[in-house]
Amino acid sequence: MSLHDDAVLVLKSYEDQAELRQAYLDHLAAHPDGMWKACGAGHITASSLVIDPERGQVLLTLHKKLRIWLQMGGHCEPEDTTLADAALREATEESGIAGLTLLPGGPVRLDRHETPCAWHLDVQYAALAPAGAVEVISDESLDLRWFPYDEVATVADESVVRLLEATRARL
Repeated sequence: MSLHDDAVLVLKSYEDQAELRQAYLDHLAAHPDGMWKACGAGHITASSLVIDPERGQVLLTLHKKLRIWLQMGGHCEPEDTTLADAALREATEESGIAGLTLLPGGPVRLDRHETPCAWHLDVQYAALAPAGAVEVISDESLDLRWFPYDEVATVADESVVRLLEATRARL
């Protein structure tokens, strides 16, 4: 199965945000290359909110280009076989934490936003950090920092706050 086919199946089984979910499915139907950065009309991306529920904290990255605090994530790559794989790969690469696991149940949220390269149709997951996880800054980040749940709204935009709320509701 191709990554495009996996994305369609994931989105068809996602039960929330019906209008946005349909916009993603319409995009994929109209753009066979809609999974890839080269698709100038926009493309599917995958991200993960790295969370440590035992400590009540989330790990955010200070994005190198955008200079805002965000969850880990980015473009799908040819080696990704599923959207979940892409989300977990991005979270691992950007956090430096081995042993992350995705929260069961598929995507937590969808978020469409404009970026310097194109529209990102982000499929957002949550990744659970293992006990004692130590982050390592990648070349894509200016900084990585753990934030208590109640501080996220003071440093991040509404999309990250909504992702945290949806993640906490699923926990």
